[in-house]
Amino acid sequence: MIKSIYKVVGVMSGTSLDGIDIVYATYSFDEKWKFNIHNTITFPYSERWKKMLSDLPKESLEFLHNFDEDYSAFLADQIRIFIDANKIVDIDFISSHGHTALHQPENKLTYQIGNRQILANILNQKVICDFRVQDVEYGGQGAPLVPIGDRLLFGEYDFCLNLGGFANISFETNSNRIAYDICPVNIVLNHYVSQLNLEYDDKGSLASKGIINEELLTQLNKLEFYKAEPPKSLGLEWVKANIIPLIDGINLQTEDILRTFVEHIAVQISKTISENDKSVLVTGGGAYNDFLIRRIIDLSKADIVIPTKEIIEFKEALVFGLLGILKDRNEVNCLKSVTGANKNHSSGKILIPNT
Repeated sequence: MIKSIYKVVGVMSGTSLDGIDIVYATYSFDEKWKFNIHNTITFPYSERWKKMLSDLPKESLEFLHNFDEDYSAFLADQIRIFIDANKIVDIDFISSHGHTALHQPENKLTYQIGNRQILANILNQKVICDFRVQDVEYGGQGAPLVPIGDRLLFGEYDFCLNLGGFANISFETNSNRIAYDICPVNIVLNHYVSQLNLEYDDKGSLASKGIINEELLTQLNKLEFYKAEPPKSLGLEWVKANIIPLIDGINLQTEDILRTFVEHIAVQISKTISENDKSVLVTGGGAYNDFLIRRIIDLSKADIVIPTKEIIEFKEALVFGLLGILKDRNEVNCLKSVTGANKNHSSGKILIPNT
């Protein structure tokens, strides 16, 4: 018998390397899905972990397999700390995205670390995870995966825009959910802010003091990726190959880099959402970048909605909880209209603790 109420721990680690987001929530289904968030936390990565994770795209598959065991054990420890601290005893399962180490869908290759059997064993809990691999095998991009949650949990908004390591968007058109990565965001902004020994540009204040470099802005906006039709997705490797060399090739002050790249982000996003009277739910760390939000509003004229702190910071972890539920129910959690796969499917693997 399929249940109508689930209590799930959802786990997400994004490309911006902000940390591990964990949410404990109740999901209920009565003609439509609803949720209630009980507990949340973000475990920041240490500088050591940030360095190791950012270097993964250049490592061999053999190295990734070995590193995966260590990361899975580390991830399990963080989840256990969260469960113990909040005295959580009623858990149907843990649903974890893991962390993207390698993403090359054009080569039928994607690798998320933190999805090994050791995760279920340490936690002594059922774990549902590794949601991207099957989609890539079916010819899809393996990303983005959140749009099914946008449809089922946040369907009242015309657009769902996430400003994390990358900007990604999802929306309905002709009864299909369409979603894709728009451009890099915090993965680039944080990279250059780190050179000033800062983790991020608070509210975009540094960017607001910079001057746009028109040459760089033009080159960024001409990148081939922006001409491609969806489905399309971005990864750290693409940023290191296409964005960083372009910026570093022009000798600019950090504030000017930030200002130019913020404008680039706003230009690319406004191309999608510049329709009258359309509501846009904005989540992810970029929602706190007041200067970026102002530039998006100025260029798009859209109705930008900034939700509660819990939704801004934990929407993706919340949605991965739902992806696990859909997998557990053997229902579609991956849409071909989003990823370009050859069929809708129920993606992920289920790990049962060894006893």
